[in-house]
Amino acid sequence: MRALPEGLDPARLCQAWIVIRADGVRLGFTDHDRDLIVDGVTCRAGGGWSPGASESAAGYAAGQNAVLGVLDDAGITQTDLAAGLYDGARVAALRVDWRAPSRLVRLWTATIAAVSRDGEAFKATLAGPLAELERVAGRTFTRLCDARLGDGRCGITPPAGATCDKRWATCVGTFANGVNFRGFPTAPGEDFLTLYPAEGERNDGGRR
Repeated sequence: MRALPEGLDPARLCQAWIVIRADGVRLGFTDHDRDLIVDGVTCRAGGGWSPGASESAAGYAAGQNAVLGVLDDAGITQTDLAAGLYDGARVAALRVDWRAPSRLVRLWTATIAAVSRDGEAFKATLAGPLAELERVAGRTFTRLCDARLGDGRCGITPPAGATCDKRWATCVGTFANGVNFRGFPTAPGEDFLTLYPAEGERNDGGRR
């Protein structure tokens, strides 16, 4: 629970968001009915920026938030989005006393993980600090190959238009590239605990 500054009237609170782009430019937005100066940034009223749906999960899952907006020549433009200036941008959410914007509460910070557009509208997906806990580090122990078809770990030059489903059978049968298979085809599956020896079955551990 956050402590509010002494004397802060909840009836005078509004929301503000400050976006710091990859090139260092700072933009501000607010849901108040007039522009506010917050942390030295002009937060525009009616700037086409509003909180969207949010998702959260128990345990260590990072969850996600989203913001929705409308492209605006004075704010977020289609050209800047296409140039990737908002990829990885930092977003800070604040509650602000609209009579005295220096009196504020910092709610959270996040990073723009993805931006999608639909005509003149956009949606930005935000990832919080806990997103790092979901980042895959190292290799994944799976039956499927974790290389990309044609990359340095795969080691082959595939014909144009070729695809790979990353299975052992495809790697060997289609591409004759079993020596570079980057998965673990003999790893036990989810049904391992229910398996039992059966007459006539091959039980030497060699099945892929």
